[in-house]
Amino acid sequence: MNFTRILVDEKDGLATITLNRPEQRNAIDREMIDEMHHALDRLAEADSIGALVLTGAGGQAFAAGADIAQLRERKRADALKAINSTLFMKLEQFPFPTIAAIQGFALGGGCEMAMACDLRVAGRSSKFGQPEVGLGILAGAGAIERLPRLVGLGRAKELLYTARIIDADEALRIGLVNQVVDDGKALEAATALAQSIVKNDRLAVRLTKASLNASARSNDQVGIAIDAIAQAVCFESEEKMRRMTAFLERKKK
Repeated sequence: MNFTRILVDEKDGLATITLNRPEQRNAIDREMIDEMHHALDRLAEADSIGALVLTGAGGQAFAAGADIAQLRERKRADALKAINSTLFMKLEQFPFPTIAAIQGFALGGGCEMAMACDLRVAGRSSKFGQPEVGLGILAGAGAIERLPRLVGLGRAKELLYTARIIDADEALRIGLVNQVVDDGKALEAATALAQSIVKNDRLAVRLTKASLNASARSNDQVGIAIDAIAQAVCFESEEKMRRMTAFLERKKK
């Protein structure tokens, strides 16, 4: 597929997707959604990929939200299709860890897209928020589920009810982002974080992510059972034997 709304790069076990509508502050339109589906499907099948970084072009925004012109025209049937939330769920369930590199605005659907990633690195001047209620709708593409898990129910209610925009330092303090770096350094820092993940055993990382995602939506008993099954798979892998043997041999020296 020839992409016009995104850029896709693969190098050294790391994939990078860049939202590429800088003149519109990378607003998420239907075409971008379709291209993201295609890119994620292809990358999920790539044996060479161990992590994914998602960023925005132009330096002004990760994604300033959904394309309001398109959103205004959507009706009840469109809402029931869960157009944006279906993509963000696919992003959350991407087999390997995902990191959002955020510079500038991450608002509305842009913030929801970032929250669907496993980790978030933000430039210091970045802004976050869910302004949907001010536009007569709700944050229906995942914020209602993901934001409380990240920042707690009380803070999530405040942000969702008031549509308040917060800066990167507050986002870090409440747990919405994992790192804040100097402006212009978010992609570099996110890439370095991804590279620290890629060096580990990909099967173990992949199963760790699957177990974490399952645990977030199940009780402890189910979570422990899933962990045990995942561990059983790892225990039989050749890579586990190779890495542990190498560790023991280094320890003897």
